[in-house]
Amino acid sequence: MPPIFEITHKDICGRIGRLKTQHGIVETPTIMPVVNPNIQTIKPSELRKFGAEIIITNSYIIYRKPELRERALKEGLHSLIGFDGPIMTDSGSYQLSVYGEVEVNNKQIVEFQQEIGSDIGVPLDIPTPPDVSWERAVSELDITIQREREAIGFKKDMLLAAPVQGSSFPDLRERAGRELSCCDFDVFPLGAVVPLMESYRYADLVDVIVASKKGLSPAAPVHLFGAGHPMMFALAVALGCDLFDSASYALYAKEGRYMTVRGTYHLDDLQYLPCSCPVCSSIGADELKKSEKREELLASHNLYATFAEMREVKQAIKEGSLWELVEQRCRVHPRLLDGLKRALFHSEWIEKFQPASRATFFYSGPESALRPEVVRFRKRLGNFRLDGRVLIRTKRHENEDDFDLVLEFKAPFGAYPMELKETYPFNAEVTAEMDHASLTIALKNTLMLIELNPEVEFTFVSNIEHPMMNEIAQKAKLARPI
Repeated sequence: MPPIFEITHKDICGRIGRLKTQHGIVETPTIMPVVNPNIQTIKPSELRKFGAEIIITNSYIIYRKPELRERALKEGLHSLIGFDGPIMTDSGSYQLSVYGEVEVNNKQIVEFQQEIGSDIGVPLDIPTPPDVSWERAVSELDITIQREREAIGFKKDMLLAAPVQGSSFPDLRERAGRELSCCDFDVFPLGAVVPLMESYRYADLVDVIVASKKGLSPAAPVHLFGAGHPMMFALAVALGCDLFDSASYALYAKEGRYMTVRGTYHLDDLQYLPCSCPVCSSIGADELKKSEKREELLASHNLYATFAEMREVKQAIKEGSLWELVEQRCRVHPRLLDGLKRALFHSEWIEKFQPASRATFFYSGPESALRPEVVRFRKRLGNFRLDGRVLIRTKRHENEDDFDLVLEFKAPFGAYPMELKETYPFNAEVTAEMDHASLTIALKNTLMLIELNPEVEFTFVSNIEHPMMNEIAQKAKLARPI
């Protein structure tokens, strides 16, 4: 059987893929707007104009309402909702997390999703929230995995999702991913992460994503349940998430909230609309506030902003500049910056998946000094076997002919053969004034290179002022540029 998910482009751990469903192929990464079967701020038939290729709705809501259930069984899900593309259905796990119980069992809801023609169905998993006890997390994870394996027996032509649970325990998330990867599932949502996003715990969210990805197959399509704010797409995609969903576009509109990649504004606080989508380019802030269609127009803007950012992310993957976009986006809020820093804590894991060559390396701050390219360079320092007299320089030196080898020094990398100066990543665009973080990493790498070649006579020609220069001076000759 051919794979249902084909990866076509990669950058960092992010990828552009093609997810095959009964109702067409979906290009990922993408977001699935949540459609409530009862309340529709925007008609599902109009969602394609914003960029929606796939949507998500709740099969439990349909199941519980007799008239909706009968229509879905008779006409099919797509006719009921009014969307001709792929539709994913949730199982009622959200209601389970809110109310503590639901009026359906796992077998009933999975078979119902199959019967009404869902493209991607979800078993009745238990969404264990963050910060619960270890005992509860383990117990509920065991039940979830048991239900998910049970659901395979009810699966026919529907793709089956297997939510990865485990609360805020990375080892449980990894275990869940590993066990589920061995079964016949098609999509892997990361569940119960909404509380982390609602409280801006992006560092903890990064740990959940990375731990889950470590357990899952690298080829598995990953869905970040309930993630729908455009300001965090770049970070989540860079860590390997492919599908997103959210009702935020409609819920925020109802509350008068206006979404941007820089965060969320309240419409009442806006004198100008900082966007050029069809809504914002045709109406002013004051007019929008007074409009009878305010909620619908706000929801439309929120969708335009959401899909515009997803296109920006995909373009960054195509051109190999996703990391630069991540660093830009994560500076819009301190907690997102925490998420970036936590992601850099996992640089060694990320480095395994990042392509060896990318378009460019733009240094944009201290976090850039910990990027996977720098980690990869440090790991390969042992391959630099040198001999004779070696010059390390920060700029051209007039006595270079007196040395057997000349190495270029550039932060945040350190010393490398000058012949590689125009190749990636040493052709990096960096600041003229090296900051402490990049300089420290570069000097640590340089010291390591010197220590790996104890028989070599090193001369370091530089005006660098840094405490580490004393340590380097003990093992190499320091000289000022002439």
